[in-house]
Amino acid sequence: MNREAALSLVKSQMTEHRYHHTLGVVETSIWLATLYGANPVKAELAAIFHDYAKFRSKEEMKEIIISQGMSKNLLEYNEELWHAPVGAYLVEKEAGIKDGEVLDAIRYHTSGRIGMALLEKIVFLADYIEPGRHFPGVEEVREAAKEDLEYALFLSVRNTIQFLMKKNQRIYPDTFYMYNDLLGSIKQK
Repeated sequence: MNREAALSLVKSQMTEHRYHHTLGVVETSIWLATLYGANPVKAELAAIFHDYAKFRSKEEMKEIIISQGMSKNLLEYNEELWHAPVGAYLVEKEAGIKDGEVLDAIRYHTSGRIGMALLEKIVFLADYIEPGRHFPGVEEVREAAKEDLEYALFLSVRNTIQFLMKKNQRIYPDTFYMYNDLLGSIKQK
């Protein structure tokens, strides 16, 4: 699927504000892929579709999580997590994208996980640092992303966990595991 067709399909699924966010994630993903040696075409495609299911109803997402045998554990956490695994499923089903690397980058862009592939890391980080994001700590992560992908990921996950804790929200286990895994990698450097 070419860029224009993919963007057109995605644009029909989201608000104008989310579409502009998506364009920022696309450009940031391409930059990070080029910087760190990932496939920029796959990074672009994953970034275009990363929020494909963001505006699907909670009922539809819950039904897909259950019917597709996704971890029912997801249902115990904030619905903001749901659009990533549901999105990977819908992108394959509705857009015909079959590339496992692209689908995993979509699937884990909200929660992260231990042992993320390079493309997953790039989309996760691009979603966090794209130019339209403005919140405490994002500039530090943007600067780190220029030099050290692992450290930038660590900072982004640390910031996310701290933010969720301040709001007294539950934190998905894969996010904690990712934090611990990255911390271990950073300490070894």
